[in-house]
Amino acid sequence: MYLPPHDPHVDDPMRFKPLFRIHLMERKCATVECMYGHKGPHNGHIQIVKKDEFSTKCNQTDHHRMSGGRQEEFRTWLREEWGRTLEDIFHEHMQELILMKFIYTSQYDNCLTYRRIYLPPSSPDDLIQPGLFKGTYGSHGLEIVMLSFHGKKAKGTKITGDPNIPAGQQTVEIDLAHPLQLPDIENLRDFSELSRIVLEVQEQVRREEQEREQRQEEEEHSRQAASQPASPLGGEGAEGEETAAGAEGTTQDKAPASQPFVLPMGVISRNEDYPRTCRICFYGTGLIAGHGFTSPERTPGVFVLFDDDRFGFIWLELKSFSLYSRIKVSFQNAQAPSREAFDEMLKNIQSLAT
Repeated sequence: MYLPPHDPHVDDPMRFKPLFRIHLMERKCATVECMYGHKGPHNGHIQIVKKDEFSTKCNQTDHHRMSGGRQEEFRTWLREEWGRTLEDIFHEHMQELILMKFIYTSQYDNCLTYRRIYLPPSSPDDLIQPGLFKGTYGSHGLEIVMLSFHGKKAKGTKITGDPNIPAGQQTVEIDLAHPLQLPDIENLRDFSELSRIVLEVQEQVRREEQEREQRQEEEEHSRQAASQPASPLGGEGAEGEETAAGAEGTTQDKAPASQPFVLPMGVISRNEDYPRTCRICFYGTGLIAGHGFTSPERTPGVFVLFDDDRFGFIWLELKSFSLYSRIKVSFQNAQAPSREAFDEMLKNIQSLAT
């Protein structure tokens, strides 16, 4: 298992923890050992469920327990996973979230199901190289997000989750057709000024979506009324898309190599070591929800591209900032066989989470 570094050090390397091992014996026999817990390897079981999916089961779960009971297990987990002691965490809300995460994860330490994840395919037009990133999520700590590009959209999909937003959900969506022009550095410190800019773009996006839906309805009515398919309308729509994409490329090309950046006053960041210059910003939305993924909604925000390996997201409604840093582990045989296979995988992990 690959674990993120301790919160909030997103630039630190990933940590590695063995979960099981297989001894291949003679005559095609094998033994499986569970590595979970602190009492050493013990008897386990592996079952191939279907293609690209298998399950592990521990046959001696008493090896996972500690003599000091759940309290000792929680303190050990907190020290290993978070690099902290309970006494370090003064904030009551953070204590509650961490305890919820411990309860969730410890429920499944004896039986786990693994499904293959493909790395996102890349194209020369991508803003940066897609891939896996470590990100700060407030009191939830560091989580793993997959950044992928889909035409005029970029998507950040959670690979690890928390009690509010589970793994598989789309945590952020970036609208590459709507770059944001940040105010000068002094005005950028004013949260209300940034909020005004973002909400204006949000309204523009809403109007464009309404117009697009209306055009599609009109085209559909025209097709039904005409004796032959309305190919000129289809061609016109495609041409419009090309023009928009071209305009988008021009916007990015004209963007300065870097511009000063600072978080507005009142925006909370777990990591104050974020870069003080950025390349370009885009309008985006972030997914928020209550505990247990209740009442999920997409809220406006700002995607900030710092460099090839780091980006950020300002959650407008939460007044918080997430900093993401690329995972530089080389995963072999992780490339998707096709774009369609990758898109299908994204759908599958989202449906599992839902």
